[in-house]
Amino acid sequence: MQSQDVAPRPAPSSDPVVAVEQAEAALVEHYPRLVRLAYLLLPPGLGRNRRVLTAHALAQRALPRGRRAASAIPAQSTGRDGDPGYAFVRLRVVRTALEAGMPLGRRLRPGRGALSSLPPALPRVWGLRLFPRSGGADEHALDQRLSALSPAARAAYVLRGLERLSDTGVQQLLRAAGIDEPGEALDEADEVPVQYALLNSPEFDACSLHARPTDLMRRRQHGRAALAAVAALAVCGTPAVLPGDGWGPDGAAAPAYAQNPAAEAALNPGRLTRIAPTAWRTASRTDFSVWPARGGLTGDRALLRRALAVWARPGGSVQVSATPGTPSGGPAGPPQLLYAGAVDSARVVILYDGLRIARYAEPKDGTAGAALDFARVDGATGAEANAVVLDRADGNVRYLTAPWVERTAVRDLTKPTAGALDLPLADGVTSPLSGAASRDGACTTWNVLQVTGASGTRLLTDLGELVPAHLTTGRPGSVREAAGAGALRTWAPFACSLASVRSQGVRAVNAWEYATQPLPDASGAARWVCTRAETWRGGGERVLAQFHTPGGLYGAVAAKAEGGPACGTRDPHVLAGVVWKSQTGSWYLLAAGSADTASLSVTGGATGSARGPLLAVRTEQGVRAGLRGTLDDGRTITGLR
Repeated sequence: MQSQDVAPRPAPSSDPVVAVEQAEAALVEHYPRLVRLAYLLLPPGLGRNRRVLTAHALAQRALPRGRRAASAIPAQSTGRDGDPGYAFVRLRVVRTALEAGMPLGRRLRPGRGALSSLPPALPRVWGLRLFPRSGGADEHALDQRLSALSPAARAAYVLRGLERLSDTGVQQLLRAAGIDEPGEALDEADEVPVQYALLNSPEFDACSLHARPTDLMRRRQHGRAALAAVAALAVCGTPAVLPGDGWGPDGAAAPAYAQNPAAEAALNPGRLTRIAPTAWRTASRTDFSVWPARGGLTGDRALLRRALAVWARPGGSVQVSATPGTPSGGPAGPPQLLYAGAVDSARVVILYDGLRIARYAEPKDGTAGAALDFARVDGATGAEANAVVLDRADGNVRYLTAPWVERTAVRDLTKPTAGALDLPLADGVTSPLSGAASRDGACTTWNVLQVTGASGTRLLTDLGELVPAHLTTGRPGSVREAAGAGALRTWAPFACSLASVRSQGVRAVNAWEYATQPLPDASGAARWVCTRAETWRGGGERVLAQFHTPGGLYGAVAAKAEGGPACGTRDPHVLAGVVWKSQTGSWYLLAAGSADTASLSVTGGATGSARGPLLAVRTEQGVRAGLRGTLDDGRTITGLR
């Protein structure tokens, strides 16, 4: 469908009049919401830095210039508790954001000034690049789908999801904003899957920002070059150009600024490290350093040059993301080439510098919309170096696997008795693998990648980052692979809890069934499992103590902690409790510690004690109590928190 023109429409004379003070109050109260709305409506091609600043500019310029302004749509149809002030400023934001999505020649229509088509004068930031926190794979995929829509259809989707407007309300607002055929915009928006909850993700929060400096050396060089150009023009009247190769060879990279041998070597495609295809067979270790270069474009020097240049100095239009704790600067020397090839609708290059995996992707038809992703992989070996995410599209993932991987399969972690389905593997690249699935907001499927080689079978799960996380089971210090029948039964009720550690730089997740507790009503035995997510950066570990009763589909989170040693090799102990309702309607406080717990006690809203690692106390719904345990060595532990 073609995008619709945005043309101004006079407000009906019957509409209410909005005072400037009322509009200003609405703007101040709902400013973060309006900025998020503008950010989502603006075309992603602007680049995240300019998109952030433009979103703030559009929100700040939403106030009327006079003392009074006619509302463009009936206040009672606009939401936000029927506030006509909010309705007015929201309409202004939507209208100007839609203009920004139109080609320049189509914005300057009769009766409209050129000011709205120019970059905003304020806010202005010098020396810094601002961008929201990176979200997960779902947010990135949604942003890509929205970018493919026309401006009006993108607005229809966002107004439905973020503003919770009915289709009638969306049509009213779009028509007031100048869209001639809002019904067509709604039809086009229907092509994007409904994922409205993601619109509230930090990925689209243009008020909570990360800041990175622009390059000081580049600014100084450009300043000197500008002075030289002015002098040249004054003396001889001839055009002056900046030195170097310009934008063409380097694609979406910023202009070159470093002129030293080390930097030039790191950007030279001919200096890339390329490992022989059979080197891994005789290597003393199994990590990324012995991966050969694969893909159909390993000889495309222009593509490799663009990838290296963007890595060293990403331009403003490049979408850059990095797992927590991962530096995003350029390589210190020539990196190793792992892959270069065409994948679906993109050209992809994957590089490794001994510390990080960097993935560069650009559309097949140009370099606009290029993306650069980083993942920290220092110390990765064996299972942790088995696969890298090659591409994501429509909720599916393709992996590039290690050369020692012989077979790949897909397994639903929530169904332990179901067999694994073969996943075709060609030159180390898997067929697309679908991820988690949900129905009515509830997780129903969690697919994982099963890889098999000479060292055995292992399970890896996609958590929205470049390197999938390794899944294991067992007591800390003696964990085993999660591919066995018993391990699969342990993981099944807790598979969907993996969503809580998406985009956290997770290296591996272990599930430890640390206790089995007979239920007081003799309805069976409950299982206590502690899941611990280790990170690449060595901090920010996530620990969940989970409780699963017989016949239940999913486990329940009883307690959680972040950054502590519980359930890990340094402190292989855990204590957690839960208030549970029996089949007879009675309430109990159930608690369990690891096997080396000598005694337990509970205080506060419930009281009781027991010898050994298990405790059950009759109590009431909603009670809050404190847990304390004594280990066999006399050390005291408290409930996980």
